Amino acid sequence: MALIEVRNLTKHFGGLAAISELDLEILDSEILGVIGPNGAGKSTLFNVISGFYLPTKGKVTFKGRDIIGLKAHRIAELGIGRSFQASTLFMNLTVFDNVLIGFHMNYKEAAWKSFLHTPSALREERGAKQRVMEILEFIGLAELKDQFANNLPHGHQRILGVCIALATQPELLLLDEPLTGMHTEEISTMLDLIKKLQKSGMTIVLVEHNMEAVMRLCERIIVLNHGKKIAEGSPEEISDNQEVTEAYLGKEEESKNIAS
Repeated sequence: MALIEVRNLTKHFGGLAAISELDLEILDSEILGVIGPNGAGKSTLFNVISGFYLPTKGKVTFKGRDIIGLKAHRIAELGIGRSFQASTLFMNLTVFDNVLIGFHMNYKEAAWKSFLHTPSALREERGAKQRVMEILEFIGLAELKDQFANNLPHGHQRILGVCIALATQPELLLLDEPLTGMHTEEISTMLDLIKKLQKSGMTIVLVEHNMEAVMRLCERIIVLNHGKKIAEGSPEEISDNQEVTEAYLGKEEESKNIAS
């Protein structure tokens, strides 16, 4: 069953088509990889789905609902969360407070009630703090809850970014290059975490340049080039696709690496 349907999606920046007449589906509970060379339109796709960009034309539906034109915070409330390539952490705040801030966009009580510490606002705050600890325990960062973000190793900072995205309680999680700058052990930890999130019922879409990790993790892969989808299939099918080799890999020896 398709959780997201993208139809005829096009996004122009001036005279440049970052995405051009793109069709794709994101299936419920899968881990989908989106790959392609720099400038292929991968992050633009994420930005359109999550409401940061308005497309030039086309349609995106989430669980059958058209979400084009909705603000980013409203799309997050519907159940689409995302992480970003660059760090979006509050470096001078603790791990706990970073995740707690992620809950604020979903607060139901009016800001003035929080300011006045009304009983309903205090209940909501207590509930959010409980959920923060549940997320940190699930992810494995509970012991670091009082650490400042700027004191964390790079791999833990990237994982904390995922925790903040989880604060919106997403059904669909968009991960934009989550393995950037990680060493081998950190990569292994992140891949295990992504698999754990999927097993909990979450749908994951991964944009990533680490081809070995994509091939190990993803059940299905979509390849973009110049804003167009040039291939779609299993890791094995993508590995054997000559057009992907030419557009993305460029070198025969790299093609061998992607299949290994």
